[in-house]
Amino acid sequence: MNMTQPLHRALSLHPDAVVTIFRDRRRSYRQLVERVARLAGALQQLGMQPGDRVGMLGLNSDWYFEYILGTWWGGGVVNGVNTRWSVPEIVYSLDDCDTRILLVDDNFLSMAEDIRRTAKHPPLLIHVGDGAAPEGMLSYEQLLRDTAPVADAERRGDDLANIMYTGGTTGHPKGVMQSHHNLWSLLMSRLAGRAPAEGYAPALHVAPMFHGAALGGVMVQLVLDQPHVFVPTFEPLELMQTIEREKVHETLLVPTMLQVILMHPQFPRYDLSSLKMMVYGAAPISPALMELALEHLPELEFTQGYGMTETTSGVVFNGAANHSAAGVANGRIRAAGQPAVGVLARIVDEQDNEVPRGVVGEILLRGDSVMLGYWNRPEDTAQAKRGGWMHTGDAGYMDDEGYIYIVDRVKDMIVSGGENVYSAEVEGALASHPAVALSAVIGIPHAKWGEAVHAVIVLKPGSSAEGEEIIEHCRRFIAGYKCPKTVEFREALPLSAAGKILKRDLRSPYWKDQQRAVN
Repeated sequence: MNMTQPLHRALSLHPDAVVTIFRDRRRSYRQLVERVARLAGALQQLGMQPGDRVGMLGLNSDWYFEYILGTWWGGGVVNGVNTRWSVPEIVYSLDDCDTRILLVDDNFLSMAEDIRRTAKHPPLLIHVGDGAAPEGMLSYEQLLRDTAPVADAERRGDDLANIMYTGGTTGHPKGVMQSHHNLWSLLMSRLAGRAPAEGYAPALHVAPMFHGAALGGVMVQLVLDQPHVFVPTFEPLELMQTIEREKVHETLLVPTMLQVILMHPQFPRYDLSSLKMMVYGAAPISPALMELALEHLPELEFTQGYGMTETTSGVVFNGAANHSAAGVANGRIRAAGQPAVGVLARIVDEQDNEVPRGVVGEILLRGDSVMLGYWNRPEDTAQAKRGGWMHTGDAGYMDDEGYIYIVDRVKDMIVSGGENVYSAEVEGALASHPAVALSAVIGIPHAKWGEAVHAVIVLKPGSSAEGEEIIEHCRRFIAGYKCPKTVEFREALPLSAAGKILKRDLRSPYWKDQQRAVN
């Protein structure tokens, strides 16, 4: 099966039903498929061959949806660019997987020329928007007007569909290769665990679509023939207005977004009663936030999803039954959940031997949604998938009913506001500061973002620096959300006998009063 199949089915069953809603613009399946087929033809005329990568740097919109489907329809591979990255990070990802075509919307035009100028293979730039294209860029809408629709390439199975870049544990992001089969298996796994929504049930997409969780949600709802409502980015007032206006049925958020909405001074003004389902991930929901949500949105059902880019998004789920007063009371709300249909999970020790229930070890996952591998990184792929199991790098335990609880991370990763931050990337930026001799980056608890990036630094003899100076220096090299929020200076860092920095010793004072060592 391939990822454009739902379009063909919907076109034959209800071609004139509304499928995309972006602000005041609505399009039917007939219109969507026509535009997707024209975009596919335009990309082919611009040189896209089967398996070639096409990138997009843009916020959520109906255009972004067309870009994903049009790239697949034309036989290409999606490379959705992280909109929070700096130009050097974007260029690295484009060069790494040889992306020669890049779509850019109005929000990121200021970065376009720097990307083209610094890329090893300057991409052909396409402007996505209603206005005229800037000089040196092609117009997305003009390309669609000038190009005839083409037949679906129907790539499938192990054909590459998507490359998503995750943070680099060794300082550089890795491209996670997801096939059509990986994505389709993820959809079937999720659909086996839920009933189709009845009647008109729009799904709201606010989480960025370059993320695996958002892309997975979009495709699940496409299979279920649900209308898609796109908002460019998280802005609480616009989100509440959109939910009320469009009678939104379900959405995907991170807990910090939900907290902002519930505590917004204008929250009582809006009717959000149409909202019946919310999937969240990246961090657990606190009992206090759950109680607040149950009080103000009593008909809203919550599901937590746990997974990773390497598993093509969430594959472990904690359902609505545990997001209740009873779930808060018995602690089941803290669980990441149980493996979805078609997914197996194990908890193992350092030798990959399975440990007894209740004993903490590394979480391993197995299923057809696990990635093909990392782009051009066979050794990393073999290490991550050794023994046929995806090694998540998360430490946890499984109870007698198969619920998985996460307690720590094996790898040095921080999750801040739903974004993965790998300490090695941040430490690489810190190392380029002339006053820094040694650094260690850790995650510390944060009330709003779950975890905050904290840098512990040893300065070179005779050197001086201020925390704000260090943070501003990092912004030149990495995205703002990866930069330290706080900086601590020390005379020395704790080292093991082998000379390795003991990050657990650095983290423990911050987490000693917490129930778990991650948020």
